Amino acid sequence: MAEAVILSTVLKIGVALGNKAVQQANSQFQKFITQLTELQGRMGRIRSELRLMHGFLCRVDIRNLKNQNYGIWVQELRMLAHKIEDIVDEYLYLVGHKHDTGWGTYLKKGFKQPNVMLSLNRIAKEAEVNLAYLFQAKDRWVTVVDGGNSSDSSYIVERSQHLASISRSLVEEDLVGVDKSREKLEKMLVGDDLERCVIALHGMGGLGKTALAANVYKKEREKFECHAWVSISQTYSIKDVLKYLITELYKGRNSTPANMDHMDTKDLQDELKSFLDDKKYLIVLDDVWDPEAVNDLFRALVQNQKSSRVLVTTRIDGVAHHALQDRRITLEALSRDHSWELFCKMGFSRDTNHKCPIELEELAQEIVSKCKGIPLAIVAVGRLLFVRDKTREEFKRIHDQLEWELVNNPSMEHVRNILYLSYVYLPTHLKSCFLYCSLFPEDYLFRRKKLARLWTAEGFIEERGANTLEEVAEGYMKELLHRNMIQLVERNLFGRIKKFRMHDILRELAVDLCQNDCFGVPYEEEKCGGYLEKDGRRLVIHNLKKDIEQSISSLHQLRSITALDNSMPSFTLLPLLSEKSRYMTVLELVGLPIEKIPYAIGDLFNLRHLSLRNSKVKMVPESIEKLSNLLTLDLYNSDVHKLPRGIVKLKKIRHLFAQKIIDPSARVLLWSSGVSVSKGLGNLTNLQTLQALVAEDESVRQLGELRQLRSLRLCNVKRIYCECLCNSLVQMQFLSFLDVIASDGNEVLRLNALPSKVQKLYLRGQLDKETFKALGQNLYELGLNLSQLIEDPLPSLSWLTNLAELFFFYGTSSEAYCGKKLVFLKEWFPNLKTLQLKDLPHLDQLEIEEGSMATLERLFIVNLNSMTEVPPGIEFLVTL
Repeated sequence: MAEAVILSTVLKIGVALGNKAVQQANSQFQKFITQLTELQGRMGRIRSELRLMHGFLCRVDIRNLKNQNYGIWVQELRMLAHKIEDIVDEYLYLVGHKHDTGWGTYLKKGFKQPNVMLSLNRIAKEAEVNLAYLFQAKDRWVTVVDGGNSSDSSYIVERSQHLASISRSLVEEDLVGVDKSREKLEKMLVGDDLERCVIALHGMGGLGKTALAANVYKKEREKFECHAWVSISQTYSIKDVLKYLITELYKGRNSTPANMDHMDTKDLQDELKSFLDDKKYLIVLDDVWDPEAVNDLFRALVQNQKSSRVLVTTRIDGVAHHALQDRRITLEALSRDHSWELFCKMGFSRDTNHKCPIELEELAQEIVSKCKGIPLAIVAVGRLLFVRDKTREEFKRIHDQLEWELVNNPSMEHVRNILYLSYVYLPTHLKSCFLYCSLFPEDYLFRRKKLARLWTAEGFIEERGANTLEEVAEGYMKELLHRNMIQLVERNLFGRIKKFRMHDILRELAVDLCQNDCFGVPYEEEKCGGYLEKDGRRLVIHNLKKDIEQSISSLHQLRSITALDNSMPSFTLLPLLSEKSRYMTVLELVGLPIEKIPYAIGDLFNLRHLSLRNSKVKMVPESIEKLSNLLTLDLYNSDVHKLPRGIVKLKKIRHLFAQKIIDPSARVLLWSSGVSVSKGLGNLTNLQTLQALVAEDESVRQLGELRQLRSLRLCNVKRIYCECLCNSLVQMQFLSFLDVIASDGNEVLRLNALPSKVQKLYLRGQLDKETFKALGQNLYELGLNLSQLIEDPLPSLSWLTNLAELFFFYGTSSEAYCGKKLVFLKEWFPNLKTLQLKDLPHLDQLEIEEGSMATLERLFIVNLNSMTEVPPGIEFLVTL
């Protein structure tokens, strides 16, 4: 949608106008102050116009999606917004590209050529004129329905009711795989509880919430004195909904209130209260998007001790939470067997007993699997095939173009509408994030931390109070999850999102939106025919066999490239992008065998994310210091051992990964190495991640300046550094992950002071027993490797009641614990979920008292050569 593109451009202009380099340029180049002032003035006016347009587009609702003139106008506006973005980037390039010796040669050259500034001014003037023309054209040719006009919002109710009526048209025998949910819902509706209770049917669009609710509603409604069904939309009018409810509830009675059209909201609420006061009622609020809609209506739905029920269907977690936990029913995708059963009912006639011909079964199963268990899609595809020839050729054609059918076939329009609503009703700030995820392959597993870095670099994340951009990004993911736009795969120990996927069908619709909006393009060589001509600001390469210049026509327009094919040709990739894509913002080139970073990388002034993880790069050029906007530099498992001195000039950098894995099994102390930063480390005050740093006198002293650090891995730590290191660590009030690796097996780590918020702690090397006294109650995960402890450490650790994971790691030369006995006493480690004891050759007794580790789920006992019997007390670990 265009509003996401426009918002991005508005934010970028704001950055440009507030750029300190602009202010310095004004003072440095008085000769060209007129041109600069004119250009800034034009951009300010353009920004104001775009903000107004953004506000207008956010109010316009789905009624305009079929308006051809509106669509053309929005497309023109989107193209103009992209041109304006180009102007802003060129502007920033001219006034913001400084070198370490002052204003750079390129900048001075640019300002000494008046045609450069004049050209920018001319283009900006043209953009301003075009923007004004678009405003006038809208008034002349485009008639739109404004979602902010509540007087006409009854249309939305009618439209929602139409879509709901399609779902309600399924007869009982067409409902498959919902028997348990139906039975549960029926019991909730007719239970003995006299309190009016709220029941929620919850799940993503297309799962059959409305169909199930309608089926049960028809069966149970006569058990109530009065009943009504109303479909709610995001742009609902409380007055219209109240009127509709009153009209429905009064059916079969003398008449509705005569003056209802003249009543205000309070009068309507009072009328409804009065009517329902002494009646047992059932009201269904279908497809509710906004928690406030429920609040508004609850003021009129009286608590009358008559066993009344309110059933709410919704895609939104916040709405479902109006019902108590035991009154919520969450619908899931159908199983493979149920999907096949529903498909056969829809796709094959009764006279064949809904049987699929054997010769078509393999293809039909593959078609059904693409629907991913969504009943709405399965029914639509089944009905599509019902009227087609039952031949292998026809089924193969539908199989191969099912994604096209979903996006383009008129018979599947209701599928698109129902799923598309989920996107249309997303807040603008979530739309770009959602579209971005669709550029990745089907079933791609997104990881929270990495995606947060990418979203931030792309400019999708807005600042919110004291929260970091990464925390705001996590909030966006939660919003998408609560709206059922993404599928949770895994949470971490703290209940936070760790991994998630997109649903394939939602992804297909989003890919189409991406391409229509020139937002981005997923490149698959087979589907693109070997050459990509579509414009897009972002490119995610799924697979590529040829050189990128031979395959992509619009390299100069690209702002972001992500490569997922580590076998693609990459020898000329970075030099090419440095030359032809100077406005590049994101380079995510993981796993490519790139050996050299070109010096010209420093010309990518707008670069905010550079990842060469698992590459063969050996050296980072000094020109890296010119990337003043860089937020993430990821050199994990490359061959880089030292960073250039200028790295400390990157004052915006937030994440620095430079760890090299030496021994993947981690069975030796020096299983990985890091990079050294000789001087100026304390300048990087925005760093949140630093992995891994080689500890040296100077760097250890300056670590205390990095007070935003959340994650720190240190290697080559010596005993003489420990006091200074502890002094630095306690300055880091946000640090949650700490990994400390000793320089060799003879060095003793004495860490007698640690940050109180550390949640994950790994200590590798000999430990001083005083270290355990520094551990805090926030610790959830502890790993001890090669610690060479003589005394049983458990008594010193037993007070860590929040500890969820405990690892005694192994090594080839020494172990974490050298003793012969470990005893877990009653009530110790009440929240421990994982215990790992590995390679402890002297340990011959392990005792577990009843009541110890009461919630343990995973126990790993590996290579304990001296242990000859099953540990006594293991039978008490009933949660394993």
